[in-house]
This record gives sequence, structure tokens and C-alpha cells, in this order.
Amino acid sequence: MSSNKKYWKSVEELNENSSVVETLQQKEFAEEIPVDEFLGDKSSLESSKTSRRDFLKYVGFSTAAASLAACEGPVTKSIPYVVQPERIVPGVANYYASTIADGFDFASVLVKTREGRPIKIENNDLSKFKAGVNARVHASVLSLYDTKRVKRPMIEGRNVSWEEFDREVGSALQNANGDIVLLTQTFASPSTSKLIQEFSQKFGNVRHVVYDTVSEDAALNAFQSKYGRRALPNFDFSKAEVIVGVGADFLADWYGGGFDAGYAKTRIPENGKMSRHIQFESNMSLTGANADKRVPSTPSQQKAVLKALKAYVSGTSSTSDLPANVDDAVVKAASQLRKAGSAGVVACGLPDEQAQTWAMEINEALGSRVMDASNARVIRQGNASEVAKLVQDMNNGSVGALLIAGLNPVHTLPNSKEFVEGLANVETVVDFTTRTDETSKLAKYVAATPHYLESWGDIQFSEQSFSLMQPTIRPLFDTRQFQDTLLKWSGNSMSYYEYIKDTWSAGLGDRNWGEVLHDGVFQANSPVTVASGATTSNRSYNIDDQAGDGFELMLYTNTALGDGQQANNPWLQEMPDPITRASWDNYVTMSKADAKALGVMNENVANGALNGSYVNVSIGDTVVNNVPVIIQPGQAKGSVGLALGYGRKEGIQDEMQTGVNAYPLYKDFSSVQKVKIEKAPGVHEFACVQLHNTLMGRGDIIKETTLEIFNTKDAHVWNKVPEVSLNHIETPVTSPEVDIWDSFDRSTGPHFNLSIDLNACTGCGACVIACHSENNVPVVGKDEVRKSRDMHWLRIDRYYSSEDTFTDDLEKKENIGGLGSSLSEFGELEEPADNPQVVFQPVMCQHCNHAPCETVCPVAATSHGRQGQNQMIYNRCVGTRYCANNCPYKVRRFNWFSYAKNDEFDYHMNNDLGRMVLNPDVTVRARGVMEKCSMCIQKTQKTILDAKREGRTIKDGEFHTACSAACDKGAMVFGDVNNEGAKILEKKNDDRMYHLLEYVGTKPNVMYQTKVRNTTEV
Repeated sequence: MSSNKKYWKSVEELNENSSVVETLQQKEFAEEIPVDEFLGDKSSLESSKTSRRDFLKYVGFSTAAASLAACEGPVTKSIPYVVQPERIVPGVANYYASTIADGFDFASVLVKTREGRPIKIENNDLSKFKAGVNARVHASVLSLYDTKRVKRPMIEGRNVSWEEFDREVGSALQNANGDIVLLTQTFASPSTSKLIQEFSQKFGNVRHVVYDTVSEDAALNAFQSKYGRRALPNFDFSKAEVIVGVGADFLADWYGGGFDAGYAKTRIPENGKMSRHIQFESNMSLTGANADKRVPSTPSQQKAVLKALKAYVSGTSSTSDLPANVDDAVVKAASQLRKAGSAGVVACGLPDEQAQTWAMEINEALGSRVMDASNARVIRQGNASEVAKLVQDMNNGSVGALLIAGLNPVHTLPNSKEFVEGLANVETVVDFTTRTDETSKLAKYVAATPHYLESWGDIQFSEQSFSLMQPTIRPLFDTRQFQDTLLKWSGNSMSYYEYIKDTWSAGLGDRNWGEVLHDGVFQANSPVTVASGATTSNRSYNIDDQAGDGFELMLYTNTALGDGQQANNPWLQEMPDPITRASWDNYVTMSKADAKALGVMNENVANGALNGSYVNVSIGDTVVNNVPVIIQPGQAKGSVGLALGYGRKEGIQDEMQTGVNAYPLYKDFSSVQKVKIEKAPGVHEFACVQLHNTLMGRGDIIKETTLEIFNTKDAHVWNKVPEVSLNHIETPVTSPEVDIWDSFDRSTGPHFNLSIDLNACTGCGACVIACHSENNVPVVGKDEVRKSRDMHWLRIDRYYSSEDTFTDDLEKKENIGGLGSSLSEFGELEEPADNPQVVFQPVMCQHCNHAPCETVCPVAATSHGRQGQNQMIYNRCVGTRYCANNCPYKVRRFNWFSYAKNDEFDYHMNNDLGRMVLNPDVTVRARGVMEKCSMCIQKTQKTILDAKREGRTIKDGEFHTACSAACDKGAMVFGDVNNEGAKILEKKNDDRMYHLLEYVGTKPNVMYQTKVRNTTEV
């Protein structure tokens, strides 16, 4: 028999109308804990008057409340499928082969989708054309979820239907009084070329002008003059033994990029050999930083270098006015090129037809197998002469309609003012765009176009390499592709997808459409013939025309923003530049000597943040004011550098409106200009993440040697294992006898290691963005980065040498003796050389087997896993930060604030659209916890579970982290060291292998391969 007795804990419970009782039935506490007062946004946190006593009073009721702020994650409601799509299995990712082709970046990619949402971009390993999946390509998935995208067609600023849009524009085109001009990006698409031809036939008075925001006009003209086709030579640096670069940043965006994977193959010493790389350049570039020998030289000197190289290689006599050190380097480089023969190559990046022609002639004289003119690149097709003529025609009133696709010429044209004046004379202006930008603001008709992940397309990388673009999600907005619109206006009822299939119906050979679409890439001949056009007269900028006093400015595109199309992408804005390590900015780079002469400074303030002076940069009447300056070691005296792609205002979130617009200085589409520079008042605050300038002789962080020593000496000479004293006997730190902890049993199951080859790593940063994408790493903004609160799980440290080489640094350090010598020479080691050597080193959690973080955590939030990972249990962490203090590698990150759904951090995690990019396999960390690299445990566990479900063993190469999968250069190798045939085990047993700060005895599961430089001169 059940009891009907009533039990109570207090008399208050007997009061039926008690609000306290009612509240306690629903919640643990009758009074709300006012955590927002002291753990809310930044402003309330700073102004909080809540006392420590009050805090303890509130959270003292329960241990659950003690970690309330640390463990309460953002709640997102889920909606179950009513009718589940066939191809979607909840929790299982789908992959689609596609292609990015935005006019600047071209690459074959794999798109990872979850529940129909694209969340990550990866390499398509089937592609034979290695157009690089760089940091911008990895970040492009976030641009899909940009809240600033144009959501529907507009006429004079009002939203309209596509039917009304087509009707009005169609009528305007039929009645156009003058030429109809298509001003487009480089589409590099056979079907689009065919479609534009058909559109031209319908209207009769159509002209197509191709405009590359960042031009390769000089190289295109030179190639067209020599080979009769408007294209760019292709290069396979994996076939090179000697590489001479002259102003060519071929590890970045030169000729469209993608050369770094081939380059890295010859940089790893095998069988005692590796390539030799000499670089002549003004700015310290990614390519120059990786060179064996870098020779600072102004752009005008670089043209003289090419002229002398041509004479020396051909064996004719040559006299140059070059400085003695530069001329000596040219003579030696020419000797090495002649010795290498067909394995030698010259790469030229100067915006000068004559210089580009000389470079091709040198390669022909060598019989270079590295340069390929037969399978030329077609991903740059812009014509500066035709763009200039268009602007002239617009101002003359001879253009009746202008259709702009994939471009923002009002912002990016050097003569933007003339273009805007010309627009006023054009009756019909249609802008096909993904966002409301400076150009669409002035256009009567705005056609909303989709992101490439919502689009169809066919892309021609080179004369024989093709790729397909396919949508990976239904269009998020009421958008329509440029090609679909042209089809409709041409009177063709086909969809663009059907049109592509029809174009390639007889061009795929023995392969079918489904197979090609699955792979995403194929080799073929173009089914469409496009006229190359008349050879352009020599209107390209000539460096010899430079005259007068001033600095030689080299304009460039940096690794993060490129030409600026993705300026509204917070992942890219916060990505540190590989060389300067600054984010959220562009700036003038200047040598120390020139900065001193101008009275320009850089200084670190009390909290370690970097500040710098402003300058005004001018060419004639064109002035760009208040450009901050970074004093750059290695910058050629008399030259300065400035990145394009910044300074956007329209269609850009306030937080992303950074930097200055350098395009007004890009006169005649030339990256080299003669400028005047004057110091301006004020101090600029940089967000720079790496304070130290040099290695300062710390050979236990970067180990490097020369190829000669590597080939002739035992490994213990150039890769010595640190020793510690055990009973007054020097004992290697790798010996179990000096361990203070017992080792874990790692004999069963996989044990993961990651190898990083310093020879193959170019510092490109693709791994940094891939890690962001895979692991939901938050963006914190410029102010927080200045406070050293960046949240990157993976950083790429950049080190300079103080002397001419790192070897000289070590010798200088070891020879320091006495107090006076110590005080002066250690200080000198802090200063980078005028032309330093550079090393890039990716650093993440080292996943130590003897981890110092694990022993100091009071709540066991960080612990060691059986598979070798150092794990973080977020809902245990109470944010003491003891682990960060005890970590010698400084790789742990503390969540100072809630970065998701917080107006103070108005980036993609603050809106429903931006959060669609989040990876559901990785939790969004809450405020007040430590986070760090997890060695992508979600990816390794999935691989293990897939193999278990399929009843098979795991093959070598199946295990990946986000960073190792992103690195197409092979610098990062990840795998199971318990697998005897694994490549990672081979790396672990390699003589070049060492651990970071090995003498500390942490026994990391991340290893590095010693840097080897080929210093051999002829």
C-alpha cells in the first residue's frame, strides 16, 4: 500500500502560494546568478562592481554553478527531417569535387558537406594541374555564408523579380545606342567563351573586354609576341636543379600560383641532392624567404640582372652597372644555370615585356625542361590596352551598355576616377555581383550572382587541363549565374548545366560525364576555339621609363587577402602575414636605413604590441595618405613594398574595413612605380603576433645545416641530441634512464605522430586556415590580437638570423665571453641582419608523452590519451591557466570571452548564416576554458570507426589532421608509428628528425626535420 504522507524540508513549503517554492521546483536556485554582471561582454566585465565576496556567495551553493560560465555552451535547436534526402545521412560527411575560379584564385577542390552544408575545402589530389589550394581557397567556404551578399536582383536600389529584371534589361539592350561591352574577370571557361560568342551574334554590336584586377599583362604580351597565343608559360619546379627568381614570388601568386608543391619536392635532400635557389628581389617575399641565397635589389636593378644573366648564359660579354655584390651573385647564378642545363630555370616577375622576353629566351637557351610553353596557363587573360580603350570609349559616349561580371573596377582600377566619369555616359550599366560594392552602388541594374559553391562551370587551367565546378548546396538567396542570364538574354531556353554538358558532349573522349563530374578534373582539348586577338603593341609599362628621385615601390598581393575579393572574410583578416606576422592591415615595408633617414619608427609598447609611424605615398597628383610603416629586414634600400587588396568600404562589415586602398598607385597596371614618401603625423597600432625578430642563437628551436655538412658529417655533428648530467655523466635526454616519469604503454592500438619538414614548409599558411575551418576556431579581432589573445591553434613562427646565416648566429653566441662581450653581443643577436636568412616553423600543441600541463591541472581537464594525444575535457576546465603557464611551447589558448553569439565579436559566429560553417563534430568552446590543438581527434576516430565497421585494417595515409591534409607540399606527415610500414615511422627514424626544446624532456609526439640549405657556389 502506498503512503500518502507529505514530507517537507521547511515550513515555507507548506505555503501553497509561495513563489520561492514554485521557483525551486523548476530551478536549483531561487535567485538568478548574475553571471552577466561579471562574465558578460567586455564593457560590462570591465565596469563590473561585483565583489569577490559576492562572487563566492553566488557560486558557493553548488559545484555545478562554479563552472557555469566555463561550461555553458551556445544552444542551437535542431529540426528533424520530415522526409530525409536520399544522399544525406545525419552525422556522415559527403564530398563533392568542384573548382574555385574567381578571376584570381583557380584550383580544383573537394568540398566537405554536412547535412547539406558546405563546411570545409580540401585538396583534390586527382588534379594533375597543381593550382594551389591556398589559404584564401580554404577560407572561401566562409564567404559563402557572408551576410553582406546581394540576396536578389535590384533596379535602382529596389528589389525586383527576375522576370521584371530580364524585361527591363532586355529592352535596354535592344535599344542600346552604342556598343554593348562585356567587362568580365578571366573566366577561363570554354562554355562561357562559346556563350559570349553566341550572345555577340544575337546583338551584333558586342565587345568582350577581359580585366584582371592584378594584371600579368607584360608576361601575356611577351608570350603572345613569341608564341602567338595569349597565355602564360607553365612551370614544373619539381624538375629543377637550379632556380633563379628575379622579382617573381612564385611561391605565392605569381602567374596564378600553385607552384609551391612542385618546388617543395626538390627542396627535401634525397640521395645527397636538393635544388639550389637564388632570388633577386626588393620586398622580402615568401619566395625570397625560402631561397638558399637572397640578393636584395631594386626593381630597376632586377631588370639589369636579367639582361646580364642573358648575356652570361649565352656566353657573350656583358658589363653591368650593378653594385659589385649583385653583379658577383649574377655571375655565379649564370654559371650554375649553365651547369644545370635543362634542369635550370629563370622566373621573372617584373611588369616589363622586355624583361619577360629575356627570361623566356634564357630558358630556351638552357633547353629548360622546367618551363613548358606547349601546355600554357590560361588563367590570366586580361588585356590592359583593351581596358584603357574601354574607359576612353565610355568617356567618348560610344558605349551604350556595359555589363560588368566578377569585378569591382570602381575600387580596383588605377584610373577609377576616369571610369566613374565614363559610367555617367553609359545609359545601361548592369553589375553581376555577389555583394553590394563600390561598382554596384553606381549601377542601375544589379544582378545577384551565386557563390561558386552554388554554381556550375567548366574551367580550363592550361591548354590541356580542365576542371568542373558543381553546386554543393542549393542557392541560399534569389541569385542567378551570369551564364544563365546570358543564355536567357540570348533566347536560349537551356540551363547553364545543360549547356555545359552539350558543349562537352563530344570532347570527353572515352570518359563519360558522370565519371568526369565525380573526379572533377580531366585532360582534354578545348571544344571551343577562341581567337587570340592581335598582338598588343608594346604599351606595357617599361621599368626603364622610371625617372626622378624617390623610392621604387613594388606592389604585391599578400597571402591573406590576395586581390581583396574576400576582404569581408574574418578568417583571412586575422591570418598573420607569413613575413611580418601582422594581421588586419596592409602597410609600407621599408629598410631600416631608409626608415632612419625619414625619421620613421617601429616600437613595442609595454604590453608587447607593435606601433609604427605613418607616411604619405604619392605619384604625381595621386596621394595615398596615412599608410603605416613596418621596418622590414631584407628590404632593398631605395625600395618599398605595399600590398593591394585592402581599403574596401562598400559591402564590407565595419570590422573588416581595414588598411588603405593601394590600387590608385597601380598606374598602367604595373606593380613597379616610382613614388615619393613623406612622413605623416600619428602613430599606428598594429596587430602583430610575433614579438621576437630573430632566432637569437637558439639552436634548440631551429636546427639547420648546409647540404655539404649534411652529406659529409655524421648526424650527431649537425643534429646533436641534448645531454643532461646523470651521476655526473652526460646522458642523452632520449635515454629512459633520465626520465622522471614512467612511460605509457603504447603497444596496443594506434599511436599518432606528426612530422614537420622545415625544408618543405614554405610558410604559406594554408594549414592555419584549414585548422580554423575544421576546429571552429574563433576570430577575436584586432584589439584582442594586440593583447596577444589570438586563438589560432596552429601558428607559423618566422625566425630571422642576426648575422648573414643562422650558423653565424650560433658561432657568435658560442664565442661570447665575459660580461662586457655578453651585454653587447647578446643585444646584437636581437637585431635582424640587413639581409637575414629566414625559417618558418609551424607550432601547435606538441602532444607531449611527458606533458608538463597534465601534472598541474587541478581538475584533470587535460590528460593523456592512449593514442598519444594530449586531450582537453572542456567541461572539466575551470580556466586556472596553470597548464598554459607550464607549457614551454606556449600553444594553449584561453577563451577570455564568449566569441559566439556575442555582439562584441561580430564575426561569423554572431549570426545564423555564418554559423552554418561550423563543424558539428567539434564543440564550440565556451568562455573561460583552455583550448588547443587536438590533433584532430574527431578525424582520427572516424577513420578508426570506419575501418572497424568495414572489417579491415587501416592503410598508411588514411589518417590525417586538418593541417596535414591541407599541406600539398608534403611538409606535414601524420600517421601511426605503431604501423611498421608507415611513412611517419620513416620520418621518425630519419637522421634529420629532432624535437622542439628536446632538452626539456617532454617527449613530444610532434617532430621536426632539420633545415638543410644548399649553399654550394660554383
